[in-house]
Amino acid sequence: MSMMGGRGRGPMRPARDKNAPKAKFSQLWPYLAEHRGALIVAVVLSLIGAAVSLAQPLVVGQVITAVQEGKDLGYLVWILIAVVLGSAVASGALYYVLAKAGEGVVLSARGQLATRLLRLPIPEYDLRRTGDLVSRVSSDTTLLRAVLTQGLVDAAGGALIFVGSVIAMAIIDPVLLGLTLLMISIAVASIGFSARRIRSATTKAQERVGDMSASVERALSAVRTIRAAGAETRESSQIQDDAREAYLQGVKIAKINAGVTPIGGLAANGAFIVVLGVGGYRVASGETPVASLVTFILLMFLMIRPVGQAFGAYSSVQTGLGALARIQEVLDLPLEDTDAERKETPKRKAVNNTAIEFKKVSFGYAGTPNPDGTVSESRTVLDKVSFKIERGSRVAIVGPSGSGKSTTFSLIERFYEPTSGEILLDGQPVQSITRGALRSQIGYVEQDAPVLAGSIRENLLIGAPDATDKQLKAVLSEVNLTDVLKRDKRGLDAEVGEQGIMLSGGERQRLAIARTLLAAPPILLLDESTSSLDGINERLMREAIDSVAKNRTMIVIAHRLSTVIDSDQIIVLEKGKILGVGTHKQLVKTVPLYKELARSQMLA
Repeated sequence: MSMMGGRGRGPMRPARDKNAPKAKFSQLWPYLAEHRGALIVAVVLSLIGAAVSLAQPLVVGQVITAVQEGKDLGYLVWILIAVVLGSAVASGALYYVLAKAGEGVVLSARGQLATRLLRLPIPEYDLRRTGDLVSRVSSDTTLLRAVLTQGLVDAAGGALIFVGSVIAMAIIDPVLLGLTLLMISIAVASIGFSARRIRSATTKAQERVGDMSASVERALSAVRTIRAAGAETRESSQIQDDAREAYLQGVKIAKINAGVTPIGGLAANGAFIVVLGVGGYRVASGETPVASLVTFILLMFLMIRPVGQAFGAYSSVQTGLGALARIQEVLDLPLEDTDAERKETPKRKAVNNTAIEFKKVSFGYAGTPNPDGTVSESRTVLDKVSFKIERGSRVAIVGPSGSGKSTTFSLIERFYEPTSGEILLDGQPVQSITRGALRSQIGYVEQDAPVLAGSIRENLLIGAPDATDKQLKAVLSEVNLTDVLKRDKRGLDAEVGEQGIMLSGGERQRLAIARTLLAAPPILLLDESTSSLDGINERLMREAIDSVAKNRTMIVIAHRLSTVIDSDQIIVLEKGKILGVGTHKQLVKTVPLYKELARSQMLA
């Protein structure tokens, strides 16, 4: 998976689309709508908290007036205490409701992304870095939480506080209100100009985090290769470079926020100084009572708070939309199949005795984006390939590396679609068969025999989730893996490690084959299935495959001809073209390339 880059720079990345569409608030709303009940509760709590907060300055004003007039405070003190406590309780409840809803939004986004990522067309994975996709699920989704927890819903209560404060301040002193609104308006214009840059900066910052995650994933997935090559410093440098890019984008966001935050403080302090100066003069001249000035100042600070919340909400929404743009990019990608195609389809009747047929099939991998924005040329892998494989037969595909053998399997599985030509399964075009129905008929063991992190049991149950322990142990015995169960007292529940590192290469291959055999499909595709086995295990594996190959169609890709010389049919590929089809004896006589391969392996 890891390819060393020159001078520690790592692999080239696809160019970024500068004109990629930005996320809109309408795309964010579906996530919020899922939690409309919690949002309604939050709005109600916000309004209650706003009403209680508005009552505080008015009660304080009454207390000051009562003190000046020498009246008994009595009930006013208790009302003030109740108002303060009520505000605290409403604030705490609101925080919990919003935090819970925010976590729900993150959960929903992660669920959608995970589902989408596992159903994208295979070519999409060829063009994208795994670490960047992981970053979108883990990091980008987290930023959606801020949309709720940092003031969006609280804006309803903030609006009530703002309007209520303005009305009360207008009643107390219209002149002071006019001065206060002037100072706030200046701040609003300044902050609004700066806040618009936040979304773009956030999107770029998340892209850099995605690059860093991809570099980390790349290095850790090949850590043994890196250690063996002494490339730790170069790979570490690559990760640090990506981390620094993320850091620089984070600093850019911090600069924007650093310019926004003081403006709000300056507006609040400026308004306070103006109101205190002008208000103090008006109190001294007898135009305004002290209690009214104190009440006005408290209302002013109440009014300024929702203004700050509004900017916080705007900033958090812009941040969330920046992350949502990256999330939406994946959600907008087409799926490999539709919901209808994933539904179970009735069993089909074979049209003829041919299991698989290629009719003049050509295929080329699409070009990949370069950092400079250009696209590399497509590469032709198969060129008008035609062959038939009868049901119940054993067929081998041989040829030099890069001749198109594994690509042939990928086309049978419909991981890719042919550029031209037609592929038939049981006499029917594969395009007329849903991918789910197609793959349920085929067992596929890949060349690198991937093993998933987890237990032996979990790996075996991937293709046959209802299999019993007895069946699991039986299939392990068939591929000579019972010793693996004996090594760990946990047996089937023994961990295999990340990418099956606790197993040898041969054991990983046998476990992958056991997983496929357990599903018992009518067609088996084995890609270099015995390449990592020693002589004894190869013989045992061939015996196991022979036993399960009865009444099944089996297609094998192999470099070692000794494993396939007894096949019913051998297909020889070179540079995407078929050089010959026949038995071992026939091909040795008629195909020079096959004869050379056989001679190099002392089989001719």
